[in-house]
This record gives sequence, C-alpha cells and structure tokens, in this order.
Amino acid sequence: MAHRDARLVALIEEARTRRYSRRQIIRRGLALGLSMPAIGWILAACGGGEAAPTSAPGGGAAPGGTAAASPGAGSPAAGGPAIKVGVVTSLSGDDVFGGNLTRRGYDFWAETVNAQGGVEIGGQRYPVQMFYADDQSQPATGADGAERLITQDQVDVIFGPYTSGVTLAVAPICDKYKVPMIAGSAESPNVWKAQPQYTFGIIPSVDLTAGKALQVILDQADPKPTSAAILGADEPFSKEAAEGFLAGAREAGLTITREEFFPPNADLTPLVSGVAATDPDIVAVGGHEEILINFVRAAKSLNFAPKAIIMHYGVTVPDFAANLGEDAEGVFGLVVWTPDVSYEDEVFGTAEEYFQAAQERWGTAPDYTEAACSASGLVLADALARLGTPPPYSEEDRVRLRDLLEETDITTFYGPIRFETEGDHFHDNTAPTPVLVQIQDGAVVAVGPSDAATAEMIYPLPAWNER
Repeated sequence: MAHRDARLVALIEEARTRRYSRRQIIRRGLALGLSMPAIGWILAACGGGEAAPTSAPGGGAAPGGTAAASPGAGSPAAGGPAIKVGVVTSLSGDDVFGGNLTRRGYDFWAETVNAQGGVEIGGQRYPVQMFYADDQSQPATGADGAERLITQDQVDVIFGPYTSGVTLAVAPICDKYKVPMIAGSAESPNVWKAQPQYTFGIIPSVDLTAGKALQVILDQADPKPTSAAILGADEPFSKEAAEGFLAGAREAGLTITREEFFPPNADLTPLVSGVAATDPDIVAVGGHEEILINFVRAAKSLNFAPKAIIMHYGVTVPDFAANLGEDAEGVFGLVVWTPDVSYEDEVFGTAEEYFQAAQERWGTAPDYTEAACSASGLVLADALARLGTPPPYSEEDRVRLRDLLEETDITTFYGPIRFETEGDHFHDNTAPTPVLVQIQDGAVVAVGPSDAATAEMIYPLPAWNER
C-alpha cells in the first residue's frame, strides 16, 4: 500500500510539474500499473475531474463461460448504470496468442475511456463494464459463450473473436438475440458474404489485401521474381489469405510452382520439402501465427531459403519474432495500420501516441489487429453517442444501435471506418489501405508501397546462416 501511495504522490507531482494533459496523466498512470480509481483520484487532485473505474476482466473466464471484473476493478461506482460489453475470444487453445492480443486491444479501450470518465451520452458519462467468454479456439464453444454473455450477463454489445472461424459461429447468435457485434479481428471474406445483420468488421477482408502485397514485391524487387508457391491452412481466414495470394500471383503473371491447402494441425516438414523441390522465388503462406512459425522452422530445418517468404497476419504478432528470433528476419507480412499513419482521435490521440501508450501498458508493441480492437470501442462509443440513450439497453435500443453502426463514418487513430451496406463485403470496413511490412532487426517495418515505406525492402533473402 505504501508503495502504491508513493506512486500516486509521485505522479501527482510529476503531472503538476510537467503540466500533463488529462490524456498524459491517464497514459502515465496505466504505464505505472495504477488502477482506474487511483488514476481518477489523481485526475481530481490535478484538477482534471473524476474518472470512472475500469472493468477489465479479473481471473479469466471459464471455458465457454464468462468472467466479469473483480469488484475492485470492474463494477461501476455506486452501482450506477454501465455499458455492458461482452467479449468472445481465444483465452486458451491453439489461438491463445491472438486471443490475448485482441483482449489487450479491447481492454485498453475500456481502460482508457473509463479513465476519461466513461462514454459520453447525452452530456453524461457512463463507465464500460467488460465480460469475457473463452472460446477455447473452438467455434462451437464461442457460440455457447456468446449466448451465455447475452442471456446470463445481459451484455449490450459483443466485441468479436480473434479468429474468423469463431466469428462465423458467433454472428448467428448475435442475429438471433439482436445484439450488435463489432469484430476487431475477423478478416475472412466469408464472414461478410453471409451478410450478418448485426456484425461489423474493422479490418478489410483478406481478399481485398493479400494479392496487393505480392504486386508490391514485384514492383520493388531486383531481380524480379518469376515464380511462387502458394500454401494455406484449410480453415477460415487462412484459406482465403492463400486464395488472395494465389489470385495476386496469377494477376502478376507469376508461374505457380505449387498450390496446396493442408489441415491446420499438419506436419509441415514433408509439405515444405515438396515445395522446396519446385524452387519458387516466393513462398506465400496463409495461416495464423502458430502455423507460420512452424513453416519457418520447417524451412530452416530443410535449409530451404526462397528469395521471399510472405505471410498475411501473424508476422506482426509479437510472439512470431519472439519465438523465431533471427529466423524471423526478412519475413514479409501485410498490415492495414502502422503507428506512422497520420490519423488521430480525441480518445487516443495520434496513431503514434496510441502505439506508445499501448506499448507502455502491456510491454509489447501493438500490431494492426490489437489497434483495430481498440478502434472497435471508438466505433461503439460514436454510435452510442448518436443513439443518445443511457444504459441499460432494451432490444429496441439495440436494433436502433445496429442501424446507427451501419451509418458509421468516422476517422480514428486507426484510420477511416465506414461499413459497406451491400455486396460481398457487407458490414466490413473496406476503407484502410494495405501496407507491406518486413521484419528487420527484430522489428516490423513498412517497406512498401514506396509512399508508405520507412525502410528499404530486403530482397532476395540471405541464407539461413547469414541472418
């Protein structure tokens, strides 16, 4: 307790001396590990007013079940009305790395907005209370968890799962109960082709982005690549990512040396051996981070070093470089957000300010999916402000909220967010522009297109023993 009190006093003095803004106090407090009530007390002491307590989850969620915040960190002050947000994501199972990433993004929005007093609706601020369901990386478990969040915890809105497969399973539950879901991670076009009435996606689907990355490599590489092998795990998102790479390779006129889809739990060594025998310039892989890590390890074990290895999502997850170390060097990926973009908003400030604050909070650099999950909260807050009705919310309110989400047209630190209202990308945000990235010296850097690059592309890749 004495240690915490010392931090409180030190931060108050620091804030007064350096004349911190409200946002700077919140960021510094979160970085020091202070609770939301403590940060609110500091804001009041510095003349910044009181902040609502956060409601980050405590203790995790039981499989398929839910977990709300512990009393000291979650319940609204004095039992007042709160906006109840349910999150379905992978807190265990094969996709736990990505599940924790989405959790960080969602939680960081909740912590930040609660530290600012809550979501403003009709001139009053209301805190956010978070409830979690662990989908165990299984679609059926995710659907069960969503139903429990809605019927037992009576959440007002759902923040979506890490994987597209679980998102596809949860969307019909949201339609059934007329509860809006904002998906901060799903990238499979199949989510949107189904035209889910209550589900909205922040990240453009992979069929809009994957093929463009190959063209960037062709535009900038010297010597020019002439062939490619396309591989993908046979699961939602991963398969569509590979199909996007395949379409891009064909459009670019590359010779396809091998095209194969494999079970997500397959032994990749014989597969990589077969690809190596075809000697492609580029290998493009559709998969989540564990599959991508295993592919690189298998390629190294066989001393197979194509001129370029490109993946879609997963390369930017901190665990990718952390697990592979120097072997991750030179691997390409694709993002739709970097901290270098010029966007900003009133909650997080600039993209760079968001990046620094999130990194201070969690100890890891946020990637584009973590950022998209935080932006999900901004979309919800904007729609609730336009709704103008305080919590709790009736079914009629949620239907109206769904209509308002469909009309979203805002700019955030993440970039522009507007949802398609017809066609194969129904309710997906197609506005962001993709950027080719590459791991260099352990960091993810933008290498193309040229107007977005912060570093020169490394091509061809060196031999494994030279990385």
